[in-house]
Amino acid sequence: MCGRYGASWGVDDLVAEFDLDSVDVPVEERLAPDFNVAPTKPVYGIVTRRGRDEAAEAVPTRRLVTLQWGLVPSWAKDPKIGSRMINARVETVAEKQAFRSAFAKRRCLLPADGYYEWYAQQAGGKQPFYIRRRDSKTLAMAGLYEFWLDKAKNREDPTAWLRTCTVITTTASDAIGAIHDRQPMFVEPSGWAAWLDPGESDAAALTELLVPSPGAGLEAYPVSTAVNNHRNNGPELIAPLAETEPQTLF
Repeated sequence: MCGRYGASWGVDDLVAEFDLDSVDVPVEERLAPDFNVAPTKPVYGIVTRRGRDEAAEAVPTRRLVTLQWGLVPSWAKDPKIGSRMINARVETVAEKQAFRSAFAKRRCLLPADGYYEWYAQQAGGKQPFYIRRRDSKTLAMAGLYEFWLDKAKNREDPTAWLRTCTVITTTASDAIGAIHDRQPMFVEPSGWAAWLDPGESDAAALTELLVPSPGAGLEAYPVSTAVNNHRNNGPELIAPLAETEPQTLF
C-alpha cells in the first residue's frame, strides 16, 4: 500500500514539470512543503478538465488542483469513508463500485518526492523506509479523483463540494516486496496525456499506461521512526539513517 508520502514541490515547479495550462489553487490556499503526507491531508493533483462555458467545452485543460487524500465516492452517505479509501488496487479498480466511475473518467496524477513503507523486522517492530527515484525527480503516482456533494448545502456553494483522491497500487516487485507487499503505480511522461484524458475509457489501454517503476528506477533506505507520527514534518524525515546508503531497487 501507500500510506505516507513526501510532496515538497511548489506550484511553479509543478507547472513546469507537468506542462500545466492552469492552476486552480488560490495563492492563499497553496500548500507548504510536506514531508509526511498522511491520509485526509490536502495534496496537489494534476487533472485534465473541460471548461464549464460552451466556448471552453472543446478545449480540455491540464490543471493543478488540491484534493483530499482518501477517495469519497459520490454515493457515500458519510465522507469519513475516505480515510479507508486511500489506495485502489489495480487488479480491481475498473470493477470495484467505489472506484470504477472515477477510473473511467476521473484519473489524476499525484506528484510525490517519494513514499514511505514499513518493514516488519524479525526482532519485532517496523522500520520505515523511504523510496524515491534514483535521479530524485518527481514521481507521478497514478491516482483517481472524485466529487462528493454535501446535500445539506446548496450545490452552488463551493464549500458544498469535496474533491478527494486515491493512489492506485499493485503487487510489489521482488525488490520492493522485500519491504512491503504493495506499492504505488506510476505513469511515465509519455503516458500522461492519455491517462488524464477524460474521454479515454478503455480499461485495458489505461492499465497499460501504469508502471511499477519510473524509467530512472527506484532506490530505498531506512529513515527515522519519527515519520511514524503524522504530526512530525520536515526534511529530516527523509534523511538516511547514519551509515546507510540508498539501495537501488530496480
